[in-house]
Amino acid sequence: MKITVPFLGHKNILSLHEKTIEITKDSELTTNGDCIVGIGANISCIDLPGKMKKKIQNSKTKILFSIEAKGKKFTINGYGSEKLSLKHTKDIVLRKSAFTCSRTIAINCDKASSDIPRDFVKILQDPNTKGNMIIEIY
Repeated sequence: MKITVPFLGHKNILSLHEKTIEITKDSELTTNGDCIVGIGANISCIDLPGKMKKKIQNSKTKILFSIEAKGKKFTINGYGSEKLSLKHTKDIVLRKSAFTCSRTIAINCDKASSDIPRDFVKILQDPNTKGNMIIEIY
């Protein structure tokens, strides 16, 4: 099961957060959002297909996330949880911790925003960048 979430770059993408990665439907970004790697997404947690949500709401489910833009790719592995509500209307958040809220799509991830190579972050800081977050359940 796989879904592609398109997003755009933004000059204020810092990618410095050590515990989370986020993409958002919001069209603007302040420097406070230091975990955000993409804006203007057309899908948030609540928009995921029902079948996919069911799988994500299982602690045995492994999830592979790929962030792709301009020929670069960054992958993150995480897990689902029965504690995930997947009800947030704007954001998708991946967490290294086991913390859950309506924005959380995966917990116990192996990477965070700060792990993204700086040359890739530069690409994500370009407002003309069109990227994708690919979510694969396996």
